[in-house]
Amino acid sequence: MPAPFLLLLGAGGHDSAPYRESVLARIAAAHSVVLVDAAVPDWAARYLAGHIEADLTDAHDVAAAVKTFTADRDVSGVMTYMEHHVVTSAVLAQQLGLPGSSPQAMAACRDKGVTRRLLDRHQVPSARALEADDAVQAVAHADTIGYPVVVKPRAMAGSAGVVRADTASEVRAAYERASHETVLGLDQYGPAGVLVEEWLDGPEISVETAVLGSGEARILAVTRKLPTPAGTTQEYGHVVAASDPLLTDAALARVIQGAVDALGLTCAVLCVEVMLTASGPRIVEVNGRLGGDLLPLLVQHALGIDLAQVAAALATGVPPQLEPTRQAAAAIRFAYPETSGVLERIAFPPGLHALPFVERAVISQEAGSRVSAPPHATLSDRLAHWVVTGESEATCRELLDEVASHLDISIATPAHAASCTR
Repeated sequence: MPAPFLLLLGAGGHDSAPYRESVLARIAAAHSVVLVDAAVPDWAARYLAGHIEADLTDAHDVAAAVKTFTADRDVSGVMTYMEHHVVTSAVLAQQLGLPGSSPQAMAACRDKGVTRRLLDRHQVPSARALEADDAVQAVAHADTIGYPVVVKPRAMAGSAGVVRADTASEVRAAYERASHETVLGLDQYGPAGVLVEEWLDGPEISVETAVLGSGEARILAVTRKLPTPAGTTQEYGHVVAASDPLLTDAALARVIQGAVDALGLTCAVLCVEVMLTASGPRIVEVNGRLGGDLLPLLVQHALGIDLAQVAAALATGVPPQLEPTRQAAAAIRFAYPETSGVLERIAFPPGLHALPFVERAVISQEAGSRVSAPPHATLSDRLAHWVVTGESEATCRELLDEVASHLDISIATPAHAASCTR
């Protein structure tokens, strides 16, 4: 008998290989993957056992196409690593009687307003948040909460449209940005709307978490975020270390379990963003899928835990391998433009890839591209990224800086630069 198929909703666009390919490769190493998507990106084809053509923005089209496929084929699970499709994936799994959290739980992850209400109802430490229907109401909410505040879309990702505001005028501008800014086409998925939230002060982390059943959340890795320039919420990099003391922190574990229970999650690998405030850990967001920014790759190098295969195992009802097999560290850093303008030149030095601590170094832009510097920068403005491995977090931070010192970037700034409207 042939092995059953694992349905994967969405691979990522044709330019997604630098961030998506390593995850798909790990899933395909253990399962026969059938992609559900409108088309197959060239980079993904070699990892697939089949393709179901469907418009992922149309839930009925997806359901019909999957029903036809499963009429005479055995399917063991449904999963996605893309924020866009976590709800549709949960719906399909439920319809097929396969493992997964409920569609309602995944919808609660997608909608930050619902997330906040559920966390508040279950008394899980989070941030006070109010939904604003217009800029006037956003200012009123900010006055009620107290400055500074964070203004953000209800259902975006990748820090799109997330802005700190310290004054009423900044709130009005932030509301307009949060109302319109999108990333990776996410405006076609999930609810529209804007939240005004309490500003949480402290270091931000993400907690890579496996939910093995009702009431059973397990922390697998802790990701420390690199410092960012003032005025931007974009991610500048991450570090994962097997020796991180937060892996066994009881207060963090309680908050993570509380969030999982509040949202009703029962089967998933999550990327839970947490702020380490003076009063303790507080939930920022609960992402119902694997972390982006190559976090699964970092976790694999640092701890030997394969998050992609853990997610696939849970989706197919197979006990996952959760024990660390390495005691190391790994880190990634992203280069953003320091000024807005036209990229004239970008290059890593010859021989960089041969260095034993450089896992990869990738250029994201071509000469001639127009790029925006923070605070207007988005994911599309990233110039490059590099991944390093080492014995400790401190070592990895030093190695990231060493690579950065050799990156050659030249940007031509217009003599009369118009304000950026990205």
